[in-house]
Amino acid sequence: MSNRNHFYLSVEDIRRARGADPALSWQGSSPDDLAAALQESLRGAGLFERWRATQPDPDEVDTSLAATDPQATASAKVADLHVDIDLVTDLPMRVVRARLGWLIGSSWQLRDMRAA
Repeated sequence: MSNRNHFYLSVEDIRRARGADPALSWQGSSPDDLAAALQESLRGAGLFERWRATQPDPDEVDTSLAATDPQATASAKVADLHVDIDLVTDLPMRVVRARLGWLIGSSWQLRDMRAA
């Protein structure tokens, strides 16, 4: 049985969607760029490792946040005046939330979540 979930996310102003730390923050400009960055951040541990290195005691970081999903998929499209993101992954919401926070801060909203 699969634990994959389909997350439906929304970003109101993609131009201002940036994380607090420029070294971790998404620097793109299009919905496709954002989807690619999110997908990459979930498929590999690179973003987590960069974040971990900035922590006062990297060895004390909760390693469950390092989880990855090599089959994670993300797509994004403009809808009205915002961007909709469709994300499919088996990662828990706490990992998705952390990666989104590092990439785009609080500029996103979870609209719905369903089993994939």
